[in-house]
Amino acid sequence: MTVSFQPTSGPARRTVVAAAGAAGLAVALTACGGSDDDASAAPAQSGGAADDTANGGGTPLASTADIPEGGGKVFADQKVVVVQPSAGEFKAYSATCTHQGCAVKSVSDGLINCPCHNSNFSVADGSVSSGPATKPLPEVGITVDGDSITLA
Repeated sequence: MTVSFQPTSGPARRTVVAAAGAAGLAVALTACGGSDDDASAAPAQSGGAADDTANGGGTPLASTADIPEGGGKVFADQKVVVVQPSAGEFKAYSATCTHQGCAVKSVSDGLINCPCHNSNFSVADGSVSSGPATKPLPEVGITVDGDSITLA
């Protein structure tokens, strides 16, 4: 009796490439967040020693001079964006895009911009200026005292 030993073939090249592509897609989708419009409404607050919200104060963010009129500044660590829609008027919104939870990255030309899928929000009221987001950015409480802006 003669036994023939032939090498067992491994997975086809096409199978390996497809599996690698599927794994990459899964990672990319996970990085973008959950399902449409399920982002949390309020930014996370740190509980560190610098956070004195329990004592009636707020978390210091910036000076009013740091926030340009018609523009704003994103504070990634606090997950908040502070804007100045008109001279002397300051507002703050969650920096978490309402589309899929990505962080907004910039403020320009009166718009708060999310780089993930190009949603834009108005600095005046946080409303959607262009989608795919369908819900406005939630407003976050701030206190302006003199030239200091703090989280409420």
